[in-house]
Amino acid sequence: MLLLEHDAKTLLAWFGIAVPPGYLAGPHDRAGAEIPGPWVVKAQVPVGGRGKAGGIRTASTPAELRRQLDDILGMAIKGHVVTSCRVEQQVTGEEAYLSLSADPAGAGVRLLLAARGGVEIESLHAQGRVRSALAAPDWASVRLAFCELAEELPAEQYEPMMEAARRLAAAFFRFEATLLEINPLFLLPDGGWVAGDAKMILDGNAMPRQIEIEELARARREAYPETVLKLEHGFDYVEIDVGGHVGMVTTGAGLSMMLMDELTARGLRPFNFCDIRTGQMRGDPRRLIEVLSWIARGPGIRVVLASVFAGITHLGEFADLLVQAMRAVPEFRVPVVARIIGNGFAEAERIIAAAGLPIIVEPDLDRAIEAAARIVRG
Repeated sequence: MLLLEHDAKTLLAWFGIAVPPGYLAGPHDRAGAEIPGPWVVKAQVPVGGRGKAGGIRTASTPAELRRQLDDILGMAIKGHVVTSCRVEQQVTGEEAYLSLSADPAGAGVRLLLAARGGVEIESLHAQGRVRSALAAPDWASVRLAFCELAEELPAEQYEPMMEAARRLAAAFFRFEATLLEINPLFLLPDGGWVAGDAKMILDGNAMPRQIEIEELARARREAYPETVLKLEHGFDYVEIDVGGHVGMVTTGAGLSMMLMDELTARGLRPFNFCDIRTGQMRGDPRRLIEVLSWIARGPGIRVVLASVFAGITHLGEFADLLVQAMRAVPEFRVPVVARIIGNGFAEAERIIAAAGLPIIVEPDLDRAIEAAARIVRG
């Protein structure tokens, strides 16, 4: 689960880590600043490179702040439309870099540390100016490894960097993160430090133990629809390509992955992974409504490919739920290719034909994919 910067900083602030004072501003929150300026206005989208894309700007007056919000809200960054911005106080100081990430291949935690940070961190890494170490996955080992990495830092950076490393390592383990990256880490003239930016990825499988994160996701469901879908409906849904043309509704993780491979092999771009688990629908269309609502937000969606084997669920029931869901989501305006096969096929075909909706029924997988391809290619 990749947190937006605002939510990552909210979580770190709960844990006592210094972050710049800030608030979240949406399309209807442009009247005035809630904190003293000058300010930094940051687009809240789940991708890197926001600054180079024009999604991070400064403002020194309330009028300039409103102009920057007007410019950023609604813009697209790597396929993601900006619907909110974090407005925070500007911080000045030396920019350093620090990160922790799970390293499955090394069975440990990968640590990165650099005396300089900022937007050029990739080039600094290529120049060998970012120090790296692998530590055992426990707090004491990580702390010791950071001590060794910090030995080559300038003397004035050592204490604030070590303090930041200790606190961030504790947060990394407390929230069961797979990545916690602070760039820049501002080192202040008085010896303090502030997390200027925060990228945080959490282990979705740890959610039952992370009540604060579950509450955050539910409170911000528009930002984390995939997480909320899993929490509330118990099935797996992952956005794969924000600009993908083919939305997928499938039963079974293996079937969904196979279908993604088949689409990609034909030059098509799948939008999502989806294991909807039809056996747990029990006559309720809410699962399909949630999935179709989410797919409808994809800016490049041209068709939905549904692939369902009738096992526990009768195809007649699935067809009825699909019709209900499409009618319940008015913003869903693309055709559906329904590759359905198994028990109740004739009844499903009859229900779909009577509905008068743009649903193409095709029991053969290859022909269903070709039908989707024709729609995508116009």
